[in-house]
Amino acid sequence: MNSVAAGMIYLVLGNLVAVFSDALVKVLEPDQPIFQFVFFRQLSAALLLAPWLLWSWRRNPPVALKWHLLRAHIWAVGVCLMVVALTQLPLATANALFYAAPLLMVPLAVWLAGEALSRQKVATALIGFVGVLIVLRPTEVNWAALAALGVALSLALNNLLIKRIPLKQPIAQTLFFTNVLSMPLILALAWWEGGNWQWQMWWPAFGSSALIMVYAGLCVLAYRKAEASKIASAEYTGLLAAVAIGAWLFDEQPGLPLLLGCLCIIIPLVAMARGKSKPQAEPAL
Repeated sequence: MNSVAAGMIYLVLGNLVAVFSDALVKVLEPDQPIFQFVFFRQLSAALLLAPWLLWSWRRNPPVALKWHLLRAHIWAVGVCLMVVALTQLPLATANALFYAAPLLMVPLAVWLAGEALSRQKVATALIGFVGVLIVLRPTEVNWAALAALGVALSLALNNLLIKRIPLKQPIAQTLFFTNVLSMPLILALAWWEGGNWQWQMWWPAFGSSALIMVYAGLCVLAYRKAEASKIASAEYTGLLAAVAIGAWLFDEQPGLPLLLGCLCIIIPLVAMARGKSKPQAEPAL
């Protein structure tokens, strides 16, 4: 098996794992305490990553903590919104809106990073925006749909800010700080939320975090095997997996607007990924 094929297999498996992570969030009841769940998720991620953090601490002391602090709080907002979106929207619809993140990165990269704007980037953003509108169907917009777009915005911002993190910093450190530095805020919000602690949410939270760690690891393996421009399109199989798993586990039936919207989102992103090589950003959720 050549390196490109191996890399694509890793990405397909990784995105399948990430959708199962979303499915563990979706099993929550919409009225369960959001901030408690997010805190459990952060705590479990910290426990899972702590051994790798301790192992790498001496070789690579933490740096750029202010950027980690900013990313951690953007991440925390995104995770809270993700819980709202996944518990109230079909799995495939929520994931389709999450995939708006690369589209949002186009104007954000121009505005925040001063990147040049090309015709391809403009066309990609416009076609993708049409896809988002088809999925949303503006007559049906609700808070859950807006929350899903908020997740996409948080992902886009986090991916842009990762450029502020030195390349030599191990990914385990980055993931650890992204989860841990916002824990005081989430704990305070969980206390403000009130109510008894729902300890039964620990296991879905732990499973969701563990699966995302597996996804992150598979992404690292994939992008070490082959150039990003040759395999990045395999990332979008996650949306197909979301449609299939939503139908299998939650009896969700994807309609024609969802499928058309997904195509409008994915096709220009695939074209852009094949058009140029790009560094892999940290998997965000």
